[in-house]
Amino acid sequence: MSRFRERFARFMVGRYGADKLSQCLIGISLVLVFAGLFARNPWVDILAFIFMALCYFRMFSKNIGKRFEENQKFERLFFRITEVFRKWRFKIQQMRQYHIYKCPSCSQKIRIPRGKGKVSIHCPKCGADFIKKS
Repeated sequence: MSRFRERFARFMVGRYGADKLSQCLIGISLVLVFAGLFARNPWVDILAFIFMALCYFRMFSKNIGKRFEENQKFERLFFRITEVFRKWRFKIQQMRQYHIYKCPSCSQKIRIPRGKGKVSIHCPKCGADFIKKS
């Protein structure tokens, strides 16, 4: 077994290898393979094969600069998408614990803990006072 590992390591010298985009492509192809089991549509299997072939092409490629650039573009796109979901999650967590009111004078957002009854709120930006129910 160690001989096989050594031969594979020598084969991979100078090749790009696995990165986050490759892992994503493998995941997509596995999902498509399982979907193909239930859908019984040959196009799903063909699409799974294409994603897997693309993944292995990227992993065994010797054009490291190009593969790195592709991965960087994927990482930026993935970050933008996950950041949207993180912001939604944070807002939902905040809404469970706090009421967020806007100051009637300057529209500054002010966060007040829930369950405190009627509270007098002092705006830190413009100094206006107003009463709201928390």
